[in-house]
Amino acid sequence: MYFPYLRGRQFELIAIRELVEKSLMSKNVMPVVEPVKLSSALIKTMAYFQEKDRALGLVRNPQVGSMLKDLADEKNEKDRGRFYEILKMADILTFLYADANLSANLSAMGQKGIKKQDIATICINQDSIPYLESAYASDCPRFNFIRDESGFRRRMPKQRIMFEDRYPKKSRNVEYLDSEDEHFSSDHLYYEQEGYLGFSDYSVVGNEYSESGFAPYAIAIHIIYFAADQTLRVRHFVSDTNDDITDPAGKFAEALEKLVIWNQTQQLDTFGVQTFEKMYRSRSYPGLGTVKKLSIMHHLELMSRYLDGVK
Repeated sequence: MYFPYLRGRQFELIAIRELVEKSLMSKNVMPVVEPVKLSSALIKTMAYFQEKDRALGLVRNPQVGSMLKDLADEKNEKDRGRFYEILKMADILTFLYADANLSANLSAMGQKGIKKQDIATICINQDSIPYLESAYASDCPRFNFIRDESGFRRRMPKQRIMFEDRYPKKSRNVEYLDSEDEHFSSDHLYYEQEGYLGFSDYSVVGNEYSESGFAPYAIAIHIIYFAADQTLRVRHFVSDTNDDITDPAGKFAEALEKLVIWNQTQQLDTFGVQTFEKMYRSRSYPGLGTVKKLSIMHHLELMSRYLDGVK
């Protein structure tokens, strides 16, 4: 089972919603959303997953963004009501970060009718292990997302999900020119024999979170693919004219041409890659949000095909 972990930004939410709309995401893939704000995109995505009877994970104590403040703001009364309404009806798995408030949060969920055995926990800080052990005692969560390190494995042997940031993030897009092709992950090959029920990562986004974006000097397209040994690699297609922030459409065209030429050999045929190739032929530029969306869609469709093939 694969649990792609995504922050609730607009284009990430659109990516998973469109995959379900197009029947391109396997039921062996359950997205986990850490909502960064109470947005119409979040509510629409939750409602669509409910409509299509698809499972979705939702972090109830997000660590970044303004979601908790948004829920407490009276100005958001209508959206808040809709959010909680869908939450009651949809097949949404509650996630909680393990911290000093875990027992109190579990108690609050219990008052809403959610048993602690039906909650997934995220324990990625060594100092949080005692909080989880204390809160669960002889019980265990539905899933426990942990780092693939001995300190976690030794003390949390049950219901484990391997949770790692596998994306080789660079501080600037232009730096990918020095490492155009990199190892991404082999978790899908070994998670079961290493005692995990599933694996999770941050797709091609990475764990780093920033409230605001910026105009990049270089534009990069990141594409996951299978190597001959079935490990996953990531190929970075980067623009060449990167001296300033002008002409993003021209930069995108440069990066896109590299992708199209490379794929003549690779022959990837996911919806995401096919859409990139259509943009190349029409010479269109969709904006950076859509570029990220298509890269995520490609990755999750690729993993869906793989998991459906081995299950």
